[in-house]
Order: sequence, then structure tokens, then C-alpha cells
Amino acid sequence: MLKSILGKVFGTSNERVLRKYNATLQKVNGFEPQIKKLTDKELRAQTDAFRARLQKGETLNDILPEAFATVREAAWRAIGHRHYDVQIIGGIILHQGNICEMKTGEGKTLVSTLPVYLNALEGKGVHLVTINDYLAERDASWMGKVHEMLGLTVACITNSMSDEERARAYRADVTYVTNNELGFDYLRDNMKFRLDEVVQRPFNYAIVDEVDSILIDEARTPLIISGAAEDSSDLYVAIDTVVRQLEPEDYEKDEKQNNVTLTEGGVEKVEKLLRKAELLTSQSLYDLQNIALVHHTNQALKAHTLFHKEKEYIVKDMQVVLIDEFTGRMMDGRRFSDGLHQALEAKEGVPIQMENQTLASITFQNYFRMYPKLAGMTGTAVTEALEFEETYNLQSVDLPTNKPIARKDMDDEVYRTEREKFDAVVALIQECQKRDQPVLVGTASIEKSEQFSEVLKRHNVKHSVLNARYHDKEALIIADAGRPGAVTIATNMAGRGTDIKLGGNPDARITLELGQMAEGAKRKKRFKN
Repeated sequence: MLKSILGKVFGTSNERVLRKYNATLQKVNGFEPQIKKLTDKELRAQTDAFRARLQKGETLNDILPEAFATVREAAWRAIGHRHYDVQIIGGIILHQGNICEMKTGEGKTLVSTLPVYLNALEGKGVHLVTINDYLAERDASWMGKVHEMLGLTVACITNSMSDEERARAYRADVTYVTNNELGFDYLRDNMKFRLDEVVQRPFNYAIVDEVDSILIDEARTPLIISGAAEDSSDLYVAIDTVVRQLEPEDYEKDEKQNNVTLTEGGVEKVEKLLRKAELLTSQSLYDLQNIALVHHTNQALKAHTLFHKEKEYIVKDMQVVLIDEFTGRMMDGRRFSDGLHQALEAKEGVPIQMENQTLASITFQNYFRMYPKLAGMTGTAVTEALEFEETYNLQSVDLPTNKPIARKDMDDEVYRTEREKFDAVVALIQECQKRDQPVLVGTASIEKSEQFSEVLKRHNVKHSVLNARYHDKEALIIADAGRPGAVTIATNMAGRGTDIKLGGNPDARITLELGQMAEGAKRKKRFKN
């Protein structure tokens, strides 16, 4: 009660933090009239002037108001966007090495240009970290226009680049890159024998987009560089044949711990099957010389009981490709360690690749803590505020929206059966379509997205499906999701980062329909032949 009264009188702690930035905001706005009068050439010359002031002893905080006003004007001229006052405050929060929570659609990407430009003036390099190559490339080409107009060099690092290209990209003033590429480049650099082969520069300043996903959800996920070990393909296939003959009563599954163990009866059955296959020659499976057999059996058991096709992985081009549980995207090139991936390959009957051994490893948590200055932005940070503060010494600030929120957050609805739930969702979708309201349907897995797609087909509801199967069409499908009456089904939409414009995106629509026409023409040609 007392806390509530004090909050109404003095404001919440978050409101008091935000009020501290008002003076700086007024200074930024005060510079706007004189910055607007500059020609493009004079605006670009601001960068050299700022760098000269820094060399004379001024700090980044000293030049912040004028630098932010410069970026605001450059953004308007380069990409047609002007930073709102709340976005200027967001830029200050990020510059100070804090986490800025912004509601969906409030322009995190545009906000980042402010602290990125300011900190890049020191010439030590700034990293804007995103969760996938598509966003890194999009932001580099989109927001890169702002920085390039002001004379900064901008680069983007993607999976297919060579070491020479990566080194050049890291030397740029601003580098857009995914968290995975950063981590793996760090590991590869530490395995090199010559300093001139190292691609990364010393750590300086990074802004992490979807910071809760990278620094909390995936924080302890190890990035591993591995090398080839011995070839055990035949053993994986043989063990897979044994495990397929087990019944549910032969093992105990602990889904909470993501583990599975054989029961006593299961061990006896496995031993019997292994002897029959001439793989077990001693009395017990757990004799010292059978450590490899125990390990292979456990991994095969996990592959069959804990990992499901179309959920944790898919089979594409005769390869087992993992699915990111947080974004629903395919993780090309990522493999499970300790023979688990080989066990999955044996399960799915695809070629078994060589087993690997770990050569270097690091977690995102340990990696990002090496930056002297770190900031982040996301739509959901305050709920994890304590963990951010304890682990990374990062403060979380909830930034208000530019205009009052019009969205209505409804209560959850619970249904007795899945069929009842699907029927209710279909009825709601049809109701929305009658008033030309676009609908976005979120699902937890590829299997559910395609299952719901079949339900919509039975009701003759035209829709698009976005999951790992149609990963290459993501930008087009999502960009068109705001079209009146459009229905889009997507797996794990959180962290996808692609803008959905209400009313639709005409350019994306044309591209999508041209692609469909070309596909239809190919099918007709095949049919005639």
C-alpha cells in the first residue's frame, strides 16, 4: 500500500531513471535547428569535427547531444526516418551500457544508430549483434545508409565469408554480425598460430539485439569447434537396430532433465540383443571394456525417445538439420556432440558423418562478458532484470511507447481438447477475415504449424506457412503478413525481427506472386511432359 502511494507521488523507479535523461534530450533537440541547415557535405564533415574534439580531450558524453542530433538528421535524409524523443532517450540508455526494453514496433533498429555512431567515432569498432544472418544483412544495408552518409565504414559478417573478408569487416567502424559468428571467430582466432591471421580486433562496444534471447536463453549454450575423430558409422547403425527393438517398459524417461535410462529389464534385453549381434563378448554391458557400447546405446536411446523429427530437427538433402528452439529456424552447420548427431543420422537412415571431438569451446555468457562496454535491446528485458544485473552488471530500463498502446492483451483461453482449440481459432480467423484484419498464428513446432495448416485448408482458408521448411521465403512471407485479410502461421515468432507493415508490402507481394507464377509454370511444363 505504502509503495503504491509513494509510486504515485514520486513516480516509479523506472520513471525516475527516465526523468534523468530529459536534460540531455532537450540539448539534442536544441541542436536540431542548426543541424538541419547543414548541407549533406557539411553534415558528413561533422564526423571529422567530432573526432578532432575527442582527440583534444572531450569525451563521448560531451559530444553526445550534437552527435545524436546529427544522426537524427542523417537518418531523415538517408532513409526517411526521424528519431522520436523516446528513441533519443533509448539511444542514451544504450550508450551508457544498459538494456533498453522497447515494445514491438517501436523502432529498436533505428534507436541503435545513435549509440553506434557515437561510439564508432573513437575508431575502435562497434558491433551490432543480431540473431541471424538475414537481420544482420538487412540492418547493415538499411541502417548502414545512415552511417555511410556520415562517413563511417559499415560491414556485415555472414557464414560464407573467408578469413580475409572477415578481417576487413571487423576493421570497419560499424560491424553487423550474428552472435554465432562472433563466438566462432573468437574460437578460430585462438586456434591460430600467427597474429596476422587473427580476424577480430580487441573488444570495445557491442549492442545485442534480442538481448534476452542471446544473453539469457542461450547464455550457457556452448559454441564448439570440433575436429574429426574415428569413424564409427557401422557401430551406430548396429546399435540403432538394437534400440529399435526396445519397448517403453525397457527404459525410464525424465523429460524435465532431458534424460533417459535403461531399466534393469532393459539392460538385460540390450545385452541379449548385443550378444546376438556379436557386439558384446563379456558377461556384462557395464564391464570396463564396454564403455563405448554403453555410450552409443545411451545416445541412440536419446535419439529415439527425446528427439522428434519436425520439432528438434528436420531431414533436408539427406542430412539431419537442427532447429533452433527459440526462433524455429534451421541451424545449418550446427551439430550435436558426443555422437548424438550420428545417432540421429542412424535413426533417420541418412549418411552418417564422421564423429567429432571438441577442440575449442565457449559460452555466450563468457564471451559477451569480455566486452568493456555492453548494451542490449529487446521487447522483454524487465522480467529478467535481476539476472542481467547479477550476471552482466547491466541495468534494464523500460522505455515508454511514443504513443499510447492501442493493442489489447486478452486473457488466455483453455480448451479441453485440441480439436476444440483448433475449431475456436479457425472461427476467430474467419471472423477477422470478414473485417479484413490480418492474422498471425504462432505455433511451437513445425509439426503443429503444418497440422494447423491442414485444418485451415479443410476450411478453405487461404494462408501462408513460415517454418524451417520455408526458411528461404521468410522475409517475403512475413513482409506480406500485414496485408488485409492475410493469414500467416509461424513457428516461434519471438526474435524473428522482420517488420510486419499493416496494409502489406506491395514490393514483397509482387515478388511472392511472381515466384508462385514461375512455380506454377514449371508444374504445368512437368505435367505436359
